Amino acid sequence: MVEVKGAPLRDLFAGSEETLVWSCLEGCMGRAWADNALHPATGRIITGDFCFFAGKPDARFVSPLPMDKTQAVLVPPDKGWAELIECGYPGEIRRITRYATQKDPSVFDRDRLHTLARGLPEGYRLARLTRELCEDLSGQRWSESLCAHFDGPGDFLCRGRGWAALWEGEPVCGASSYTVYQEGIEIEIDTRKDHRRRGLASACAARLILECLDCGLYPSWDAANPASLALAQKLGYRPAAPYPAYIFVPREERVDTSPA
Repeated sequence: MVEVKGAPLRDLFAGSEETLVWSCLEGCMGRAWADNALHPATGRIITGDFCFFAGKPDARFVSPLPMDKTQAVLVPPDKGWAELIECGYPGEIRRITRYATQKDPSVFDRDRLHTLARGLPEGYRLARLTRELCEDLSGQRWSESLCAHFDGPGDFLCRGRGWAALWEGEPVCGASSYTVYQEGIEIEIDTRKDHRRRGLASACAARLILECLDCGLYPSWDAANPASLALAQKLGYRPAAPYPAYIFVPREERVDTSPA
């Protein structure tokens, strides 16, 4: 197994609708591995906290992973890869369902997005992410993913985009570029627990989507759960197909299956 640039894996990942895969294939961000640098039959791409597989199933590409397993999401393209993942991490992973959305810029109603962006409750205001806000968000557990996959605040401000909802000058919600690819971004949304259910995520996301559309970029949305999908639909997205993935289970949540 060798690390490669993304380009040699184009054929293996042909047809993928994952923008995180596109990010790597286009050389924007992410890392890639293959069984053969010139004529690969098996490939793996890691972008952000996500790991994607393609080609002939090979256990060497599943375990161990060169990433933080506590946050990793493993996406198998078929049953063969799914079985390898389950065998590679017995008792450590949980199968989940994620929800893709259609990549269609024509679905957005700009007037509705403007209304949502202006819909902050009294006392809150929207602010574009600055270096100071990026540093603040990166230092807090609830918001660390908003700018995490760039080479620091400078790189984020150069290539990424983002907005935050502020309460008394402090960020309590944000919408940002989780990753970037040549024609768009993958959106990340996070809200501090004590400020949820107040329309903050809708406002931040609406403002970010409008900015992307104004700049000719597509704001891709991949939902981690039904609540995220519902928010996406509120903003105008249309559901595509759900798909299986695996996440690592915190040690305290694991079930002891050893014999008594």
